[in-house]
Formats: sequence, C-alpha cells, structure tokens
Amino acid sequence: MRHIFLTAILSISMFFLTGTAWSETINYKDGGKYVGEVKNGERHGRGTLIFGSASEWSGDKYVGEFKGDLFDGYGTYTYAGGSKYVGEFRNNKQQGVGTYTYPSGSKYVGDHKDGKRHGRGTYTYASGDKYVGEYRNNKQEGRGTYTYADGGKYVGEGKNGESHGQGTYTFPNGKVWQGVWENGEFKGKK
Repeated sequence: MRHIFLTAILSISMFFLTGTAWSETINYKDGGKYVGEVKNGERHGRGTLIFGSASEWSGDKYVGEFKGDLFDGYGTYTYAGGSKYVGEFRNNKQQGVGTYTYPSGSKYVGDHKDGKRHGRGTYTYASGDKYVGEYRNNKQEGRGTYTYADGGKYVGEGKNGESHGQGTYTFPNGKVWQGVWENGEFKGKK
C-alpha cells in the first residue's frame, strides 16, 4: 500500500513539474488519432499521429517526437502512397539528416532543409543509377557524381538536375568527354 501511495505521489508531482502525461489519446473530428505524450494541452514528447480520412493527409502516419504540437526531433513519416521518411524534423518539416524511400524502390539518404533535399546526399534510383553529391531546393546542384546503370559516369558540376559547368563523362567503353557542359549537353573543352 505504501509503495502504491509513493508511486501516485511521484506521478502527480512529475505531471505538475513537467506538465507531461505519460500517454494520452486524442481523437480528432477528421477521424485522426494521436496517442502519446502531451504537455500543456499540446502534443509534446513521443507519440503516434494517424491522419483521418477527412484530412488533407488521409492515411499518412507519423511516429516520433513532437514539440509544441509540431513534428520536432527524430521520427518516421509514412505516406499513404507508400513513401517513407525516417530522420530529423523541425517545425513539421524534414530538416537535417534522413532517409526517404519511394514506392518505386528509389531511395535518398542525406541532408534535408525545409522539407526538401538540400545539402549532401545520395540518391539511388530503382533503375540502378546513382547520384552522390550536392542538392539545393530538391534538385541535384553543385558538385557530384552520377553513375549510370550501364557503367557510364559523370563527375563534375550540375545545375537544376543537369550536367552544367566543368565535368567529365566516362562512357562504358572507356571513352572520355572532359570540358564544359550546359543544361546536360557537352559543349567541348574550354
């Protein structure tokens, strides 16, 4: 009896000190559901949010950390269409390092900023092609290496997802084009 009383006192003290309940279930009008920690009436701490059928994100699911009612920290977001992101979030957006897997089998592993591929990353295509390099605003841009499934390889600068600037393309047969590229087209040595 004394053990139960002490546990109850500690639990109540923890709630009032931190404002955190261990687990709470919240059902939303759109059919969604949250199960997890709550602080001051907001999702805060670890939890699972399943979006309801009347929601813009119907069928999506987030399991991870919340702060101030937003995805914030490490988590897994599973899209109804089959895509999945596992990694860091800030203010409801993919931010930091994470892995995004597509239903096609393609996968991106790397940096994210404001919900987009941004920084260094590796994109492996379902076709067998692979890009390792820099991204800006969801596009391959900056220095990188694009290796084709057929054995061809481009090493150099890019812009808007195209070979652009100084670069070298090595054909599967060993032939090499080295020089300036513009919008994916080889312009020659300069």
